Amino acid sequence: MIPIHPSREEPSSSATGCRECKKETDLGFDFLFAYQPIVDVRTRSIYAHEALVRGPNGESAYSVLSQVTDANRYSFDQACRVEAIRGAAALGMKELLSINFLPNAVYRPEACIRSTFEAARLYDFPIEQIIFEVTEGEQVTDRPHLVNIFREYRRFGFRTAIDDFGAGYAGLGLLADYQPDIIKIDMELVRGIDSSKPKQAIVHGIVSICAALNVRVLAEGIETSAERDFLYSAGIDLMQGYLFCKPAFQAIGIIEPSSWA
Repeated sequence: MIPIHPSREEPSSSATGCRECKKETDLGFDFLFAYQPIVDVRTRSIYAHEALVRGPNGESAYSVLSQVTDANRYSFDQACRVEAIRGAAALGMKELLSINFLPNAVYRPEACIRSTFEAARLYDFPIEQIIFEVTEGEQVTDRPHLVNIFREYRRFGFRTAIDDFGAGYAGLGLLADYQPDIIKIDMELVRGIDSSKPKQAIVHGIVSICAALNVRVLAEGIETSAERDFLYSAGIDLMQGYLFCKPAFQAIGIIEPSSWA
């Protein structure tokens, strides 16, 4: 049994009144997960692993997400949560697990979260180790709805993250409405940042704002040691990218010692 703090109670069975939550839709396609480490450069340790959806033969995330429709969006989102937790537990993951979710698939947070609790209990994976982040490319037109989802998930004991910060909807307006545990700087800002004064100025500003709001900053898409070194000097110690490790299937990625240098 997974312990739950009294102030973070699992939603009651009466919360399952959402009509969509009772539907079961055959997805019509298969998928699996690869796990990519998120590293803490300061401590030279693995902070978390992000569950990245892939096709059954390792095809891109786009090949899977392009098959998601209004009819199967909810079922896909729920299946992803369960499979990500199952896979992490099977790998014996001890670090945090970051799961992307589709906010447009969440009708009532307190109802739609129940399968996550059930999967965590079934596979003995503590909910305190789960981070929910908004998936890349998901266009959120109802920001108050997203903010409500995040607040409910935090109330239930999950950590939260805003992905692709600095691109699209994930900007300062959302950060003003809700302060997650982590923001992930969009990789377009990361690419070549060591030689781009405008990008450096923007990232310094983000780091300063997040420090004032007690939000940790994570830089994703790190491919070169120069990018890593500049970001670390800017005050960012959480990083993710091919420099450290590519996503691994049926395994937890190994960080090469040279990646930390």
